[in-house]
Amino acid sequence: MTTDSNLVLVDVADGIATVTLNRPEVRNALSIGLRGAIHDTMAEVDGRDDVDVIVLTGAGPAFCAGLDLKELSREDDGGRPTLVARPTEWRFFAETVKPVIAAVNGAAVTGGLELVLQCDLIVASERATFGDTHARVGVLPGGGLTVRLPEAIGYRAALAMSLSGNFFTGQRAYELGLAYAVVAPDDLLPAAHALARDIMGADRATMRQVLAVYREATLHSGGDALRNEAASFSAWLPTVTPSAVGARKDGIISRGSAQQ
Repeated sequence: MTTDSNLVLVDVADGIATVTLNRPEVRNALSIGLRGAIHDTMAEVDGRDDVDVIVLTGAGPAFCAGLDLKELSREDDGGRPTLVARPTEWRFFAETVKPVIAAVNGAAVTGGLELVLQCDLIVASERATFGDTHARVGVLPGGGLTVRLPEAIGYRAALAMSLSGNFFTGQRAYELGLAYAVVAPDDLLPAAHALARDIMGADRATMRQVLAVYREATLHSGGDALRNEAASFSAWLPTVTPSAVGARKDGIISRGSAQQ
């Protein structure tokens, strides 16, 4: 199955839905169209009776390079950066009933890292890299990064990552506790599917309730912080100009490519 002009691909087999971001020519950059396709597709597969676990991955060498900076450097009809065109989808996808495993095949950068952090579990390829370049782009995080990243790897490691814009590897993600496992590139989807099958071996109703309790605990401890981040993001948006993003774009891409 494909959606929205093939921006997202879906394959369902044996209770597992593999959802693939499909803009490999631009490293699966998060255009408005792709953000909408992720949101709609995740809701659709979560509602299917033949799906118990969702695996999210990227086509080509990257998982997701973050916001589409070319798109962001253009204005919409109101003279605003296109970033704000669909603000309700900055969570990328609504909370699912079913667990979501990120199979990170390559770079997961900024918005791509936020997308990874919204997943319940992470399996990383040895080729995976993780980076946060919000401060270099000139946009505040708005997808929960300032809560979920320190929760995953610790406050100081997260802060260093966000302030410096430096990347770390899949192996380092595993060492920091961000990734459940790091595997050879050819083993990535098999490993993610094996983890999905292990999850499916549990009692379904109990497994889903355990997942819900874990998520609720995270929301309870970080809910105010998530709301504060969202408020800061909204307040910062009027200061973001497409021309400023465009001026920084080439340097950000060049530096990121050197670290991946």
